[in-house]
Amino acid sequence: MKLTMTLVAAALTVALAAPAALAFCGFYVAKADTKLFNQASQVVLVRHEDKTVITMANDFKGDPKEFAIVVPVPAVLEKGQIRIGDRALIEHLDAYSSPRLVEYFDEDPCSPRMLLESKMSAQRGAAAPSADAMAERARSLGVTIEARYTVGEYDILILSAKESAGLETWLRDSGYRLPTGASSVLGSYLKQGMKFFVARVNLIEQARLGFTYLRPLQMAFESPKFMLPIRLGTLNADGHQGLVVYALTRKGRVETTNYRTVRLPTGMDLPVYVKREFPQFYRAMFAEQVKREAMRAVFLEYAWDMSWCDPCAADPLSPEELRKLGVFWLPEGTSRGSADRPRRQPGGPVDVFVTRLHVRYDAARFPEDLVFQETADRSTFQGRYVLRHPWKGEAQCEAAERYRQSLRARAEREAGNLAALTGWPIEDIRRKAGTVPEGSPEGRPWWQRLFGE
Repeated sequence: MKLTMTLVAAALTVALAAPAALAFCGFYVAKADTKLFNQASQVVLVRHEDKTVITMANDFKGDPKEFAIVVPVPAVLEKGQIRIGDRALIEHLDAYSSPRLVEYFDEDPCSPRMLLESKMSAQRGAAAPSADAMAERARSLGVTIEARYTVGEYDILILSAKESAGLETWLRDSGYRLPTGASSVLGSYLKQGMKFFVARVNLIEQARLGFTYLRPLQMAFESPKFMLPIRLGTLNADGHQGLVVYALTRKGRVETTNYRTVRLPTGMDLPVYVKREFPQFYRAMFAEQVKREAMRAVFLEYAWDMSWCDPCAADPLSPEELRKLGVFWLPEGTSRGSADRPRRQPGGPVDVFVTRLHVRYDAARFPEDLVFQETADRSTFQGRYVLRHPWKGEAQCEAAERYRQSLRARAEREAGNLAALTGWPIEDIRRKAGTVPEGSPEGRPWWQRLFGE
């Protein structure tokens, strides 16, 4: 009984003391899914070798009797090649791959330990560690990530290790604060051949129903051409149209070959008030990027291995869901987290790479259908925008004074980022953020502004 109680106490202390703000992902707070856009259709393209499965969801909102769709296909399809898809699966894929907003909270600048961890967090936030790098770091410390699961509201890792010092280092580097004396306790369990169950709260809500779509149409066929016909859809269009393509492949990222594929700006720090206006921000940001590219580019919003995510805007799709979307190469009966086939990092049993492309188009600037190619590039990418909340405590130290002085410059950088992304007037941004740059007219006394001194 004593051993059991010690194990439980140690696990609770480690997990409950783990600050999510010190992880790469920060707190996930919002996503930019297709609900933010009108006149936006969604298409899931499953492609391997010459085999293609297309699932189409349209944003038609009128009387169903008035609905019709015409899609060119490479051959006469048999009845068995056509079916009705599940809209909930597309909504799940949309939520999983949506551009996202995350937030961090600055730590007490007078605490050297906190300051060190904040610096480590900033370094991790600059670029997401690849799965290979994460696994290599674990291996170098003698730690093995045996399995990765999402269960209810928790993200779970099952770890094994060769020695306690390496495990302790890996946990601390991953943002967990261990109690004093943890190393010896960890070592005693390792000697008994035990593994370690590590959990964090997953701050994800399941996507709710958005646009009123008709149920998706799904078709399967073979063709050497990897393309999506869009020209017919422009014939009766009222202005430009929007399209989000989710490409599910085996090898790597998908891109267009007859139009430029452009990565959206990502990783930018923004004023904290954007949390209240994230939908307006993302619509304006996307419109600004379309304008800069003269509506002649396809934008990459997400590229990731389906077996994991960081930060998660929704849980990855299960093998069963992926098969329903047409991923035909997964073995039948595959299930995430089974005893013999645990979910791991990229390269694990869920052998699917997802690419999310977003395009705004019309007949004049997109005169050709979209033609795609699958690349071998498995590097990860996500539209990710960051809020950093300043420390507001009563810290009294030299570091705290330097920190407070740095906040004005940081706020100005954040305002500049937002203005550059959206084209919004920076004066309006500063006013909403409650900041004024040093030396600006707004920062002078009223009588100086009155008399022009």
